[in-house]
Amino acid sequence: MSEYSAALLEVKNIGKSFGAVRAVRNVSFQLFPGEVVALLGDNGAGKSTLCKLISGAYQKDVGEIFWQGKKVEITSPDVASQIGIAMMYQDLALVDEVDIPGNIFLGRELIKKIFGIVPLLDKHTMRQETEKLLARVKINIPDINRPVIKLSGGQRQATAIARTLHAKDAKLLILDEPMAALGVQEEQKVIQLIKTLKEEGRTILVVSHNLDHVFSVADRIIVLHTGAVAGIVDAHKTSREEIVGLIVGGGKRNDQ
Repeated sequence: MSEYSAALLEVKNIGKSFGAVRAVRNVSFQLFPGEVVALLGDNGAGKSTLCKLISGAYQKDVGEIFWQGKKVEITSPDVASQIGIAMMYQDLALVDEVDIPGNIFLGRELIKKIFGIVPLLDKHTMRQETEKLLARVKINIPDINRPVIKLSGGQRQATAIARTLHAKDAKLLILDEPMAALGVQEEQKVIQLIKTLKEEGRTILVVSHNLDHVFSVADRIIVLHTGAVAGIVDAHKTSREEIVGLIVGGGKRNDQ
């Protein structure tokens, strides 16, 4: 059983198929306020699909989702955002020809009115807010006005993380491989950021293949195997060997 009392998010027996392929099968778990939960599994285990079901990018075929105890239908990313869920996708979902502020504020641009009538993009404020967000991520990008296609992998990753953080009201942040393409120093900055977000009371669901990263930040670990839950374990009461066994063999354990 979890030490937390009331679930922020609960999914019950959700499933998703793509034709004959059952990508997610009868998955159930809870996420609690202020915890970091790692989502692990081999390639094709259903991790990204599950995250997209929670964030509204995909719609479930079966099952139920509860948010703060109330049943919800998350039919789009906008619906997820409205209730307090933000996701950083593994493919980053950046617009290559747009600069960093444009990507961070994409779809929620700041507008100012000239003479109280003519609407214009408030580029100055968006640049200022972008600089604050990047300072928080602690990954340096000298020129934020460059199109993201010209950025390094780490800088693109920082842009995507900063955009996720821009969802100020998000209670649940879903980070799909947030440390991909990062150097060792940048990885440590992201790990520290996750710890800071936890201290602020945010709930973090992080997908990762790196067990060192997982054990440095996670309170609990959910392992998927061929689309189903192989185990839900307390990160402080398990071992690398057991987690690898769950990933590879799909054995069962549930500490939830």
